[in-house]
Amino acid sequence: MATANQNLSEYGSLPEINSYWKIAIVKAQWNAEITDNLYKGAKKLLLEAGVEEKQIEYLEVPGSFELPLGAQWAIELGQADAVICLGSVIRGETSHFDYVCEAVSQGVKDVALKFSKPVIFGVLTDNNIEQSRARSGGVHGNKGTEAAVTALNMLGLRGSGFPR
Repeated sequence: MATANQNLSEYGSLPEINSYWKIAIVKAQWNAEITDNLYKGAKKLLLEAGVEEKQIEYLEVPGSFELPLGAQWAIELGQADAVICLGSVIRGETSHFDYVCEAVSQGVKDVALKFSKPVIFGVLTDNNIEQSRARSGGVHGNKGTEAAVTALNMLGLRGSGFPR
């Protein structure tokens, strides 16, 4: 495995935070042990980067499959400038894993393109709970933190007027 014994949540500089940005975090309730840790990582990073509490919206959906619709609602109803989708799908004995992962990844992409706003895929798709734990605050860092970094960088890119 390419990521063995590596913390992948290290990041460089972040853009200047704008006080008008509204960032939504949409978290799946399913696999709460994992998604709660992803949420903690994302929110901690946002606050440490200078995003104020009032700029962060939070929405919980039942499972990862519902993340795209939650993201769409966060943009349509909550007027989010960026959405961080946090979920955890752990492989089981059936093909359910494949269907959920495909639907969620396509759905997140579709919402981002529909609204031309950053909708970040912070969904763990692991083979077992140990891998999920390693990526939600364990030895491989916290993918929630990485998702928040990505959201800020995308907002900064858009706000920069786009390099020519």
